[in-house]
Amino acid sequence: MMNYKHIFKQKAVWEIQSFYMHVAEKYRHTYSYEDMERNMHQAFTAGYMIERTLMRRKPTLSRWRDYHMAHYGKRYYAYTIEKDIINIVDACHEQNMH
Repeated sequence: MMNYKHIFKQKAVWEIQSFYMHVAEKYRHTYSYEDMERNMHQAFTAGYMIERTLMRRKPTLSRWRDYHMAHYGKRYYAYTIEKDIINIVDACHEQNMH
């Protein structure tokens, strides 16, 4: 098994952060700051499992046709592999997979 270095590109970081910030804003009476932090941490941690325990899938979004895709829980990731580097270029919550 190859030891990859995982890099989150700015778009992927923004997609993860903005999704949970919007959830926190919309459900501010029931979704705490701690919930938001925990969910973001889980989303980033899952990204580091790509090509380790999360295997490649065929992309289901047309905008990801040039990438590999991985899925964990309710989150999907688009990524490229260059030698020993995995570039996570986009992330999407299942609610937005259309």
